[in-house]
Amino acid sequence: MTPELQSRQTKALCQLAPVIPVIVIRDAASAADLARALITGGLPVLEVTLRSDAALDAIRAMAKVEGGHVGAGTVLSPDDAKRAKDAGATFAVSPGLTDRLIQACADLELPLLPGTVTASEVMRAADAGFDMLKFFPAEAVGGAPALKSLAGPLPKVSFCPTGGVSPQNAHSYLSLPNVICVGGSWIVTDADVAAGNWQAIEDRARTAAALPRG
Repeated sequence: MTPELQSRQTKALCQLAPVIPVIVIRDAASAADLARALITGGLPVLEVTLRSDAALDAIRAMAKVEGGHVGAGTVLSPDDAKRAKDAGATFAVSPGLTDRLIQACADLELPLLPGTVTASEVMRAADAGFDMLKFFPAEAVGGAPALKSLAGPLPKVSFCPTGGVSPQNAHSYLSLPNVICVGGSWIVTDADVAAGNWQAIEDRARTAAALPRG
């Protein structure tokens, strides 16, 4: 799978909703219920970060929920990519981009959404064939104004900004011509998951799904 094809597939996923929930799951037993709440609320594309021991089991459970597209986040190495694919992930998200990760995802036929910050990183990713990128850590490196500045010299590249995106600033990103969607962690809270408060999560998902783009 070429980077060009990977980008087409990740862009298609990013176009399904204005927000991709970025999720850290600590107990896989709740994963399927969580996925159903998010999908019912209008957010079908889910990123489960590989930051907990439960992540791979959670991906396995969520991948079985109808109507969802479950990917693995914080994919740093070829081994991460293989474990994610084996668990049922249909795409991978990384905070950066390396040659080894490019090759591994190509071999696995696993669409990759790689992370970039600087113009040089974006140009390098574009040279490799990627035109749908993650912009991370968005707020820490200048937020929407920084991302807007990249649109002029690099108009053919699209982004999913992640890192510090919130209900208060999401629109400033989604209004940019080079932003397809945002990644956000505010929709899923540890407290609601622990309490099984799926309705609260579904309600936040519904609000996020209604955010305007462009």
